[in-house]
Amino acid sequence: MIELKSIYFKREERQILNDVNLEIREGEHWVLLGKNGSGKTTILELINGYLFPSSGSVRVLGHPYGQCDVREVRKQIGYISQSLFEKLTPGDPVWEAVAAAEYGYLRFYEEIPQEAIDKARVMIDKVELGHVADQPLGTLSQGERKKILLARALMTDPAVLVMDEPCSGLDLYEREKLLQSINDLQNTGVSILYVTHHIEEIMPIFTHIALISEGKIVAAGPKKEVLTEQNLRNAYDVPVTLEWNGDRPWIQVVPNGSAAPASI
Repeated sequence: MIELKSIYFKREERQILNDVNLEIREGEHWVLLGKNGSGKTTILELINGYLFPSSGSVRVLGHPYGQCDVREVRKQIGYISQSLFEKLTPGDPVWEAVAAAEYGYLRFYEEIPQEAIDKARVMIDKVELGHVADQPLGTLSQGERKKILLARALMTDPAVLVMDEPCSGLDLYEREKLLQSINDLQNTGVSILYVTHHIEEIMPIFTHIALISEGKIVAAGPKKEVLTEQNLRNAYDVPVTLEWNGDRPWIQVVPNGSAAPASI
């Protein structure tokens, strides 16, 4: 579904990505994990066709970038990011912000088809926010905004759902509610690429992990093979202990490299 081959990306004098290779197959759900500034968001921008590599090739849903209309490919990609929310109009009703995604719009400037309105309300109900559907978008809490972005992303029945740190800025309660909504996508047929630097956000739905450090993928594959204490130390340069509970990983930092861990 997604294939990155020998990707190098340089911005001015800074090398952002260095020989990145990644293949995501149908039915797999991936987490891209790494420190701030490691290159995670740049990879997402390449997949969405908002950036192009300095060298290497990008293929998404069978389409080689540079030889296809990237705008058409984007219609099959649901994208969730804070930058997208900031482009929406805060005074628009929530249902309109969601419905506009059916046509690739940020907002409507014409009569809105009833079928789009009805579909948007169904999507809003699916993320358990039907009670805010008629409120202005700008009145929503941080958690509600993230769930509305999820509803919007699902409007076009995408083949791929790309999520850039969707839990950023959420408190524990709102984070867990959003993570459960994501986990509930298990049997929808959409493949997920989820970016974070918080290991505890890796829900049971996720099957594979790519660890990135300083623009290089240091490990990639099935999650329990990749997510090891040694690989985490290589990616984060912090000694940790790792435990799995309910198919979800939890870590503790080992202070000063000692044997006794400190919870985080």
